[in-house]
Amino acid sequence: MAQLTFQRARTEENKRQRAAALVEAARSLALETGVASVTLTAVAGRAGIHYSAVRRYFTSHKEVLLHLAAEGWVRWSNTVCDKLDEAAPTSPSRVAETLANGLAEDPLFCDLLANLHLHLEHEVDIDRVVEIRRTIAAAAVALAGAIERALPALGRSGAFDILIAAYSLAAAFWQIANPPERLTDAYTKEPEVLPPEWNIDFVSALNRLLTATCIGLISESHPAGENGGAK
Repeated sequence: MAQLTFQRARTEENKRQRAAALVEAARSLALETGVASVTLTAVAGRAGIHYSAVRRYFTSHKEVLLHLAAEGWVRWSNTVCDKLDEAAPTSPSRVAETLANGLAEDPLFCDLLANLHLHLEHEVDIDRVVEIRRTIAAAAVALAGAIERALPALGRSGAFDILIAAYSLAAAFWQIANPPERLTDAYTKEPEVLPPEWNIDFVSALNRLLTATCIGLISESHPAGENGGAK
């Protein structure tokens, strides 16, 4: 096989293509081995770009992962908005199911959510974090708007509460439901270290708690029983 010769990107289009190649390399590595295992060296190798050139595009592997997280927010927002707007208004259980299914269909995004606030932003230039945050914020606002249209009794603040609950629970539940293989083996051999109630199914657990949260928020807003059809 002929050896690839590294060439510096000379045009803006070349630079855009290189940056996109790095993002796609990080995506494939994260899907294969998990977000926590992604390194800049591995990303450069997968993309076929010399390690010394990577920092012309991204300051660290965490910046690449932040881009993937923003893409995930946009995908989730688009998916949920399309489905909820098809049948708005609807029920708390339907909203919960739509949010949960949209997350379950995107395992990379769920893995990224668990890492996003914990450490991904901490080693990235603040201007780039703010830029990425704008994309995430726009997706979140659109998503909350779809939730509010689907369940008007929630109001804007209630819709954001449901959204915050959804991504926060998803971040934790995904890790609980998908432990590393070596831990899965250990739990199988020592079942007493993991209560059976913690052996959760991601979608059903998320759906159940989001439904309860929706109903609770609506009931809190309408204590006299005017619960906007919650069921």
